[in-house]
Amino acid sequence: MGTQSITRRGNQTNHTVLQAKNGLGMILTNPEERCRFLRFACVGIVGAVVDFGTFNLLTKLASIDTVWASIISFAAAVLSNFLWNRYWTYPDSRSKPISKQVTQFSVVSMVGLGIRTPLFAWLKDFLPRSLAGLLPKNFIFSSTMLGHNLALAFAVLVVMLWNFFANRFWTYNDVS
Repeated sequence: MGTQSITRRGNQTNHTVLQAKNGLGMILTNPEERCRFLRFACVGIVGAVVDFGTFNLLTKLASIDTVWASIISFAAAVLSNFLWNRYWTYPDSRSKPISKQVTQFSVVSMVGLGIRTPLFAWLKDFLPRSLAGLLPKNFIFSSTMLGHNLALAFAVLVVMLWNFFANRFWTYNDVS
C-alpha cells in the first residue's frame, strides 16, 4: 500500500492507508472503533445464522430456487442486523430519526445485495461442480449443499466489509 503525504499544522507526515483515520486504519488504531467493528462482526454472525438458516429452510423445505432463497434470507438478515446494530453496536446513534437510519441502512444493504447476488449466482454453480470430484461419495454434505453454502459464505464476507464502512460513515455518522 502506498503512502500519501498529509500536511498538518505545517508538518509533513506520511501515512499508509492502514494508519489513516478513516477506513481500515481507523479500526486498527482506535480502540473504540475496534470494539464497534467487533460488535458489528458479532451482529454479522447473528445475521449469518439468520441468513443461512433461512436460506437452507427455504431451499430444502420449501424448494425455493437458490437465488430467490438467497434474496429472501438476505432480507431477513438485514432486519435482524439493523435492530442489533441500532441498539447494540451504535447505541449512541440517536440524533437521526429511526426512519432516516432505516432508509440509509436499507440503501447500503441493497447495494450489498447488488454485490452479493451476482457473486452468489456465479459461485453457486461453480463451487458445487468444483467440489463434486473432491468430496468422498458418502460425505456428510452433498457437493451441491456444501458448494451453495460456501458460495453464500464468500458473498457474505465480501458484503460485510462494504456494509461496515458504508454504514459507519453514512448511516451511523452521528457517532463520534
